[in-house]
Amino acid sequence: MSLPMNQRGLAPIAAVIILAVLTSAIGIKVFQSKANFVALQGVETQRSTPMPSPAPSLTPTPTPISTPTATPEPTIVSTVKPTMAPAPIVINNTPPGSGYSRQTVSVEGQNYTVSIIAADLNSTKVIVDTASDSDCTNDCPVLSLADYAGRNGAWAGINGSYFCPADYANCAGKANSYDTLLMNKNKRYFNSDNNVYSTVPAAIFSAGSARFVSRSLEWGRDTGVDSVIANYPLLIAGSNINFTEAPNEPKFGGKAARTFIASKRNMVYIGVVYNASMGESAKVLHTMGMDGALNLDQGGSTALWSGGYIAGPGRRIPNAILFVNR
Repeated sequence: MSLPMNQRGLAPIAAVIILAVLTSAIGIKVFQSKANFVALQGVETQRSTPMPSPAPSLTPTPTPISTPTATPEPTIVSTVKPTMAPAPIVINNTPPGSGYSRQTVSVEGQNYTVSIIAADLNSTKVIVDTASDSDCTNDCPVLSLADYAGRNGAWAGINGSYFCPADYANCAGKANSYDTLLMNKNKRYFNSDNNVYSTVPAAIFSAGSARFVSRSLEWGRDTGVDSVIANYPLLIAGSNINFTEAPNEPKFGGKAARTFIASKRNMVYIGVVYNASMGESAKVLHTMGMDGALNLDQGGSTALWSGGYIAGPGRRIPNAILFVNR
């Protein structure tokens, strides 16, 4: 059936429109396909292209941690003085040439302290002074050693002979008396008529010399000498030891301060041997080279003086031995 003319003209136009639409749709499809392809290709490219490995981070060397320094504790200053090593002991077995010396004398491996005063008999006079002017049997006068030295102008002195102290109970009725021979500075002989103790040793001093006798009866009543004093025991005689105590001897065997008067040629010595038995004091004086030595009173009467007390003062005594300038 044929269409009218006007209808035949619209057909081709519709066909063109339809074709254009289809072409456009196909183009869009193709464009999207291309776009998808390009997109996919980009993704694949990203997947297939190896990414550079990130550079390893360098681990920094750790900064060493400093060990904290401990704050030192404050030094505590001790108020206690360190113990000082004792000074070495100096041995001196030689008596002094003059004046006073305190020294250590070594005998048979034992050390003894000795206080000793030396004088030359040519320039020094040895005298014996007495508190009494004559024989005394009880309540006899006594003086200190310093008093004796002072009243005689002596430059040294030591206690004298044994006596009976007033504070001893068994000395009642004969306090401060002594029985042994003695000649004082005034040439007065004491106990000259007493024969009981005539066997007691004695020391006699003159200008330039000294003499020791084992028994006072061996000596007369010569007043030409400077002094005479008797006591016991005689420690050294003829440069040899004269006394050795018996074992366990109660009076002389104990350790004590032992006083003495001694001589060596023209020198005279007075002094104290400390912490010694009587026999040990004899050994000490022998070691020091004494020609003669006589023990004197001791115990509570011990006194040694030279411008002041070196030992003592001890009790007040009835007689004393003194060094005065000749």
